Amino acid sequence: MSEQKTISAFYEQDHDRLDELFQTFQRLKRSDFAEAKEAFKEFKIGLQRHIVWEEDLLFPLWEEKTGMSEGGPTSVMRNEHRQIGQQLEAIHQKVADQNPESDQEEQALLNLLGAHNMKEERVLYPSIDNVTSAEERQTVFRNMKNITEDRYDVGGGQH
Repeated sequence: MSEQKTISAFYEQDHDRLDELFQTFQRLKRSDFAEAKEAFKEFKIGLQRHIVWEEDLLFPLWEEKTGMSEGGPTSVMRNEHRQIGQQLEAIHQKVADQNPESDQEEQALLNLLGAHNMKEERVLYPSIDNVTSAEERQTVFRNMKNITEDRYDVGGGQH
């Protein structure tokens, strides 16, 4: 990761990568379930990792820098992460059951993620970039690499 990397650029790229994995799952689930399942597994672990990065590193940093925690934007984001997690698990259960009929759960997840990601990309990430130094952002990127897989690969091996 380059010295000038912003939180916005990195996390938006990760959103795009996750979106592509989910679209692959959706496209293949009725024609190549094994491949769709692999795409979903990678999506699920990636999304869970993304949420852990935000909740363990970004949100505390933003709260420390701004003094806003209880009832602030990060409270809202954490609550939305719980809702996203519930929809993710609903789809995971269908995938584990080899059931491709998850359109309703997928749409609910996409609705949540669409609004959530927009708030992060338009407001939260730029705000974090504005209140942090390049050195603080580098520390975030370094610390992201130190979060162990057991923190975010919950239920990943149950396929």
